[in-house]
Amino acid sequence: MFTVPVNLSHRHIHLTDDDVSQLFGPGYTLNKKVVLLQPGAFAAEEQVSIGGPTGTIDKVRVVGPTRSATQCEILVGDTYTLGCKPTDVPVRLSGDITGSKAFSITGPAGSIEKDEGLIIAKRHIHINPQEAAEHHLHDGQSVTLQLKTDKGQIDYHDTIIRIQPEATLECHIDIEEGNAAMISNGYKATIKNS
Repeated sequence: MFTVPVNLSHRHIHLTDDDVSQLFGPGYTLNKKVVLLQPGAFAAEEQVSIGGPTGTIDKVRVVGPTRSATQCEILVGDTYTLGCKPTDVPVRLSGDITGSKAFSITGPAGSIEKDEGLIIAKRHIHINPQEAAEHHLHDGQSVTLQLKTDKGQIDYHDTIIRIQPEATLECHIDIEEGNAAMISNGYKATIKNS
């Protein structure tokens, strides 16, 4: 067992270069607002609106840098606002969007209809290869995240290990899970191999 800092993830969107240009204007470049813990990642100044079958959510933060595929990570509660059932939007690791939910995106310069890319983010831990080897972990492994809080012990099973060359040790759970456990950013959780 070892400890890992937990940070809470709110709804956000990752965009391709082409989609940035379509939403914000030709040649537009994202502007950094806050540098995030993982190398190269940042919360951008830019925000967009996303749409579902019957509803819209405004002020969805763009997270950079740009990617090879556009995806939006939402909360379970957001599915109702968009007019979906929670089971309509798959729980996936970032980047795994094949066959995920369709949605629309609106920015100041235009709108886009995406055939897929709407997901609920799966709990995961970023770790570099050296730390993973030290703790006998492998990429894709499922572990248990143990939280000791004012509500008692809460165990989040099926938290996935993501090994990346330059990763900073960090666990991401969404803000709904964090609120349920009454924790905030920087909470130190214990990892137990499942």
